[in-house]
Amino acid sequence: MYRQLPRLTVFALTLTMPLTATMAAGPTAMHGFTAESAAIEATLEARFDAGLKASEMKDWLKRLASEPNHVSSTHDKANAEFMLAEFKKWGWDARIETFDVLYPKPKQELLELVGPTHFRASLHEPPIAEDRSSQDTRAALPPYNAYGADGDVTGEVVYANYGMPDDYKDLARRGISVKGRIVLTRYGGGWRGLKPKLAYEHGAIGCLIYSDPKDDGYGAADAYPAGAGRPALSLQRGSVADMPIYTGDPLTPGVGSTKDAKRLAIADAKTILKIPVIPISYTDAKPFLAALKGPVAPANWRGGLPMTYHIGPGPAKAHLVIHSDWSQQTIYDVIATLRGSEFPDEWVLRGNHHDGWVFGASDPLSGNVAMMGEMKAIGQLAAAGWKPKRTLVYSSWDGEEVGLLGSTEWVETHMEDLAKHAVAYINSDGNSHGFFGAGGSPSLQRLVDEVAAGVTDPTMHATVLERSRARAIIAAGHGEESRRVAQSLLKGGDLPLEPLGSGSDFTPFLQHAGVASLNLGFGNDDPSGVYHSIYDSYDHYIRVEDPDLNYGVALAEVAGHAMLRLADADLLPFHEQELASNVTRYIEELEKITDKMRADTLDTNQIIEQKLYDLGADNADPVGPPPHEDQVPFLSFAPLKNAALALTASAAEFDASYTAALNGKRPALSKSTLAAVNAQLRAAEPALLAVEGLPGRDWYKHMIVAPGLHTGYGAKTLPGVREAVEERRWSEATDYIAIITRTLDAHRAVIDSANKLLR
Repeated sequence: MYRQLPRLTVFALTLTMPLTATMAAGPTAMHGFTAESAAIEATLEARFDAGLKASEMKDWLKRLASEPNHVSSTHDKANAEFMLAEFKKWGWDARIETFDVLYPKPKQELLELVGPTHFRASLHEPPIAEDRSSQDTRAALPPYNAYGADGDVTGEVVYANYGMPDDYKDLARRGISVKGRIVLTRYGGGWRGLKPKLAYEHGAIGCLIYSDPKDDGYGAADAYPAGAGRPALSLQRGSVADMPIYTGDPLTPGVGSTKDAKRLAIADAKTILKIPVIPISYTDAKPFLAALKGPVAPANWRGGLPMTYHIGPGPAKAHLVIHSDWSQQTIYDVIATLRGSEFPDEWVLRGNHHDGWVFGASDPLSGNVAMMGEMKAIGQLAAAGWKPKRTLVYSSWDGEEVGLLGSTEWVETHMEDLAKHAVAYINSDGNSHGFFGAGGSPSLQRLVDEVAAGVTDPTMHATVLERSRARAIIAAGHGEESRRVAQSLLKGGDLPLEPLGSGSDFTPFLQHAGVASLNLGFGNDDPSGVYHSIYDSYDHYIRVEDPDLNYGVALAEVAGHAMLRLADADLLPFHEQELASNVTRYIEELEKITDKMRADTLDTNQIIEQKLYDLGADNADPVGPPPHEDQVPFLSFAPLKNAALALTASAAEFDASYTAALNGKRPALSKSTLAAVNAQLRAAEPALLAVEGLPGRDWYKHMIVAPGLHTGYGAKTLPGVREAVEERRWSEATDYIAIITRTLDAHRAVIDSANKLLR
């Protein structure tokens, strides 16, 4: 599901120090280890690296991607059984854990233009001679958007650009309604599931989503097989379940979908959409766009097709039919455990999913085979006599593509176990060549930085950390925050972790269960031209993505080293000051957003009252005024700012005590004290959860980060307040200022308790 690309903050600064010196230096520290333990760990990681084989990953990728492997397919189950046998052979205690989930499959699909002319969409991706997998798709499902509604609808078409909230504001200012009509949107600009959801909320009866060549086709790159661009008849499948409400089986929110679980009626499931929606290629979209009249689309709405883009409504009229099999299917999570020798009740978790929309070579199997490489190498270490101090739990999830089914149902089933035992969760998804990217819990930022400093980039033969730092520093960007972070990077500071929204299996761990989490992978700026299509195949992957799986090895090294350090550290390798500094910055951003809204509202209302929008309208494109808004009140962010200030002091004191405890400046800690400190560290991330959850979606408990209601995959920081401000719900914003303050105080109390133990 997740299109893994490194999302690096970018800066514009002159490079004032050579990177080569720091590139060659390698890791200079190992957070969480004494000097003696660090030397042992470094030797262990070198042995681990020696066990990684790109050729094996390539063979596994070819086998796993040899047939369509969507949920309910024969090959999906066969892949799970193959991995189970391999994991056991490598010395892991492995099992398959099954869940029964609602998994709709299309039985009938029809899309046709019925006026002013007739055209029937092919809804088909043809074979490509250079791609062997594309020549046999008999076991594949037809292209569809999972968890859209069934229906048989006919209506005028309205083009709505990306179908995001601002696009509907633009339509309203032009006096164009989508009520009773079928909305045509292009992929991009936001998560696909928001497009039909917003269309429905504005009264539409259906939604079409096409891939415009400007975004990921010939406008961005040569089309596959010549390059990474999307072919003319390719289309993007994908889930449209309302996952910002909750992830997992739509019928079992909050509980595992075991055979005896209580289930909602389909009509009562909040994450199933209310109108039919279907993905189409730009070849199939062209006749609909060409038949539209009405206003010419604004410049930023125009794609790459050789025509004038009009908005409508009509005279283009579409007929859309979708009927699905809404039965339950079994999913297969492959769970493998290596028991810890000293702290077996502390679990270090790792996961990647194995189901795809069709062949899924890039998404997700490229990441899955890297994880398999880690498991085999760790199994070899164990066979030679090493045992992790903490228990390792590796999982290959099923059902991720349609709604994070396998991971969510597993987390919901094992919530009590995770509360007692979980240390951290490390996720990967699709992997490619290019730059290392990471997102996750700020407490793990130091760990990621140190691990990335010890892994060599396969292309540049510098560390993956320094390559990512270099890219961040020299890329275009401006502003005070950019300069601050860039200066920190130039001085050797940590590369900041991106906040995690959703879109992959970290979601239930971090935002529902409160497990400190990471999402790791390599990516680049190439367009995602075969994403969720039949051309995401083995042939494509070795032609375009990572021909020799060298970046698969690099991912295995980064994630594997992080797992080994989490397993064997004397003190869990958490660092607390990053959360405090991030929260302080988020509060400052909220204040600036609120102040800007206040000033903008005042200015806009004055312009409306003076009827300047009418006087300044363009006769060729008459656009009415925006709605008059109530003034923005002054909110008190003082409780949040005070909580962040106190957390900053506590985090600094804790990190100083932590360092002193490991560098010999204080007496060695007893095993019982180490265990007690580590127990407090495990409790730190869960303290950021609030039992109330977020407004209207209480499944999401994390108060610092969540997927936005109108961003989908994209993260919202301090979401309870930020979204209330953006939606002008002022009393709700005040309520969540208090709730977030409470969670920050709870987190600080945990850190203070750990600090007392260290002192």
